Amino acid sequence: MNKVELKWPSRDEAQPVLVMARITAEASFKSKAYAALKDAITSLDIYRSSEPFMLDERELSERLGVSRTPIREAVAMLEQEGFVRTVPRRGILVLRKTKREIVEMIQAWAALESMAARLITKNASDGEIATLRVLFQGFNDGRVSREHIDEYSSANVAFHQALIRLSGSKLLEAMTGNLFLHVKSIRHRTIFDDDRAERSIKDHMEIIAALEARDTDRAERLVREHTLRLAEHVEKHVDLD
Repeated sequence: MNKVELKWPSRDEAQPVLVMARITAEASFKSKAYAALKDAITSLDIYRSSEPFMLDERELSERLGVSRTPIREAVAMLEQEGFVRTVPRRGILVLRKTKREIVEMIQAWAALESMAARLITKNASDGEIATLRVLFQGFNDGRVSREHIDEYSSANVAFHQALIRLSGSKLLEAMTGNLFLHVKSIRHRTIFDDDRAERSIKDHMEIIAALEARDTDRAERLVREHTLRLAEHVEKHVDLD
């Protein structure tokens, strides 16, 4: 592998010399395999069933059109992030979080998202805040029929993603990236429970109104309470273990 040397300059030299390994096609395949696998795994409705969901390395290699090496490297990265676990002689297990882990993730999300709401009232434009209402245009009556529950679930997920994005904080986006992917599936699972969809719409409209009014404390509190109610619901009513 070709390299260039790195050394710090002597007193007579003006610049250091940078050493980097040349990026290979294989490394590029690893990144693409990682992105494709992560997107596919996090799109699974993994909490709808308790049955183990296994992936096969050979099948992944064939479907993605790459060798097994970048697949293994991508799986190792996903394993570090807590999405999968390699099981000897069985394959790659897509991981479900325990109830305790999910509750703690939702609680952490509530803290970060409520700060995002505070920042939105300070930083976002009126036009940016107005985009939040557009997400729920088809649900102005505050009701969600059974045939439109998936559509509403997608709008719900987009709303929570938008709150982080509109905060204008790149650090919040980075901190919540993987956390959101873990929480997203449980949001989709629980939106079907009782009247949670209707309650969710009511909460969202109150949050948007507080953001539009630049009522910082109220917006922060409403977002935190809304997400913590999800944690309470999971703790009391959802069987994950």
